[in-house]
Amino acid sequence: MSDTTERSGPAAPHEPSLDEQIAAYQREFRDLDPQVEKVVSALGRLNRRMNVAYGRQLADLGISNAEWEVLKTLVLSGEPYRLGPGELAKRLGLTPAAMTHRIDRMAGEGLVTRDRDENNRVRVIVELTDEGRTKWLEAMRMATAFEEDLLQDLTGEERGVLGEILIRLLRRVELTQPDAGGRLTDLD
Repeated sequence: MSDTTERSGPAAPHEPSLDEQIAAYQREFRDLDPQVEKVVSALGRLNRRMNVAYGRQLADLGISNAEWEVLKTLVLSGEPYRLGPGELAKRLGLTPAAMTHRIDRMAGEGLVTRDRDENNRVRVIVELTDEGRTKWLEAMRMATAFEEDLLQDLTGEERGVLGEILIRLLRRVELTQPDAGGRLTDLD
């Protein structure tokens, strides 16, 4: 077993180790830079595994990732945690129809309310409920514990350096793929 495989841990069942994957890619595509492939493959695997872990946490709270995205967006909007459905759809990269479906479901679960704007009766406002805020806070507590555990082997300095490197990579993608922040398809 190579040093890389030992550090990256075991691959998921039926998934080759990073070293095996890179060797196969190099066999089929000789122009591959193994250092670049190691970075992007490790980031991809880390992202998938983190998404699974977050999904499990949300499921334990009885909410979906799609619902979490709405709760997070409302919290990020600031008090009083209210946005119109069109603005929510825009911020989440969803179609209005998908946003309406999501809001319907969340209102039925007591996570948000949907009311007419007092100042403009044509306009609808979606607002975070106390239950929705409670779910958001609990999800944040669970995520924080998971993330602290994830980064426990890194010093504060290493965390800072890693954060800066990842932000540089993110900026590069945002510059070259400005539309990559939205959804390719609705996830509902």
